[in-house]
Amino acid sequence: MAVTESETAPPTPTGESRLALVRRARRIDRELAAAYPDARAELDFTTPLELLVATVLSAQTTDVRVNATTPTLFARYPDAAAYASADPAEMEEILKPLGFFRAKTRAVIGLGQALVERFDGEVPARMEDLVSLPGVGRKTANVVLGNAFGVPGITVDTHFGRLARRFGWTTSEDAVKVEHEVGELVPKRDWTMLSHHLVWHGRRVCHSRRPACGSCPVARWCPSYGIGETDPAVAATLVKPGPRG
Repeated sequence: MAVTESETAPPTPTGESRLALVRRARRIDRELAAAYPDARAELDFTTPLELLVATVLSAQTTDVRVNATTPTLFARYPDAAAYASADPAEMEEILKPLGFFRAKTRAVIGLGQALVERFDGEVPARMEDLVSLPGVGRKTANVVLGNAFGVPGITVDTHFGRLARRFGWTTSEDAVKVEHEVGELVPKRDWTMLSHHLVWHGRRVCHSRRPACGSCPVARWCPSYGIGETDPAVAATLVKPGPRG
């Protein structure tokens, strides 16, 4: 007797067929794209180096605070060599508003030194090179690749991981597994924008503690609908309209 695809395909987190899961994931992405047509990286930058530094600095603080700090930082240190030779005390003064400013100063100076010593001061455009830099993991590398170089990548931050699990795309808490499992559901060309769509939705509507289910544009396709406030009027008060967070 012939074995069907449904019999050989691995089980999905929600129990739906693999085809149904793929179709639902892509439908959710399309609906979020329509809901957030301006979705983008919320860190301000003009060069790959600026984005790399800003992303490293964004750990344990908000994009708003980083964006308020980086204009001074970028003006003072225009290239990797400037970071590499920076006076720590001077940089610490600039980075104080971000918290953990001593550790972040060491990280940025070390990053500049590694770029100068190993990549002629240029930010590399390959995953394997980026993750070899001090303080740079896959999440940061995917941010830089996708937004500075146009290389598709899935950025699994806390928002993305939370929503991917709520949507039933994965059950994993491991960021690398989430990246690969979700990457199998949507075309590679859409990975970077998918990341933006989920992060924007997670920051504005699908909150960690009290999601605004009644104001969710993808509630119809979400298996977790009902874990948050479903009354439309009440849910509307939970929506955060502003960027970042």
